[in-house]
Amino acid sequence: MKNPNNQDQGAPGLDESEQPLLFHLIELRDRLLRMVLVVAVLFVMLVPFSNTLFSMLSGPLLAHMPEDGSMIAIEVASPFLIPFKLTLFLAVFIAIPYVLYQLWSFVAPGLYRHERRLVVPLLVSSTLLFYAGAAFAYFVVFPLVFAFFTAAAPEGVSVMTDISRYLDFVLTLFFAFGAAFEVPVVTVLLVMTGMTTQKALREKRPYVIVGAFVLGMLLTPPDVISQTLLAVPVWLLFELGLYFSGWFVRNRENTPADAVAPDYTPMSEAEMDAELDRMEDEDKPERR
Repeated sequence: MKNPNNQDQGAPGLDESEQPLLFHLIELRDRLLRMVLVVAVLFVMLVPFSNTLFSMLSGPLLAHMPEDGSMIAIEVASPFLIPFKLTLFLAVFIAIPYVLYQLWSFVAPGLYRHERRLVVPLLVSSTLLFYAGAAFAYFVVFPLVFAFFTAAAPEGVSVMTDISRYLDFVLTLFFAFGAAFEVPVVTVLLVMTGMTTQKALREKRPYVIVGAFVLGMLLTPPDVISQTLLAVPVWLLFELGLYFSGWFVRNRENTPADAVAPDYTPMSEAEMDAELDRMEDEDKPERR
C-alpha cells in the first residue's frame, strides 16, 4: 500500500504536480502486467494442444491438396517452433476482450459519463467484428483461396507448402479481415466526432468502393479471389456503418442537452482565471 506521508521520502525529486503522473504510470504498468499474465496463462493451457491446433489451422489447405501433396518443414526447428508460435498468437487472440477491458478501465476515469456510455458499445462491437472477420477468413476465404491455388498449379508441380510460410500467410489474412471488419466502427466514429457527415460519406461512396479494392490488393495475397472476398465485405460493412452513424446522430439530436453530460459544467472565464491564480499561488512555495 502507498503511504501518502512518505511521498517526499520515496521520491524527493518529484513535486506534487508530477506525482499523479507517476501514479498513472504505476497503474498502467500493473494493468500491462495483468494482460501479460493472462496471455501467459492461456499460452500454458494451450501448449499441450499446439500440434492439434496447427492441424486444425492447416485443414482448409490439406482438404484441397492432391493425394501426393503434403506440408513440409524447410527449417530444422520449424516442426517444434511453428506450433508454439501459433499457440502464442491464439492466446493473444483469445485474450483480446480482457486486454480491451484493462485498457478501458485505465482510461474510463478520465471520461465523462456520456463518453463512457459511448465507448462500451464501441469496444464490444469492435471486438465482435474482429472475431467475425477472422471467422469469415477461416470458413469462407481459406477454402476458396486454397482450392484456387492448388488447382492452378502447373502440371508436374507437386504442391508442398512450408509450414512456416503457411502460418505467416494465414495470420496475415486473419489480421487483414479482422481489421477490415472494423469499418462500421470507424465510420460511426468519423460521423460522431464531426470529422465528416453521413451525407458527405454517401457522396464519396464510389471512392470508398475503389478504396476497398485497393485495400484488398494491399492486405491480401496477389490473387483476385481473396482481394474480392475482402473488398466486397468492406464495402457492405461501410454501408452498415453509414446506416448506424445516421441512427446515432438522430439519437444525439433527440437527446436533451442536460441529459448528455449532467455531471459536467464548463467553467466561466472568471472561474477559469480564479483557478489559474490558485494554481500559481500553490506553485510559488515550491519554486522557493
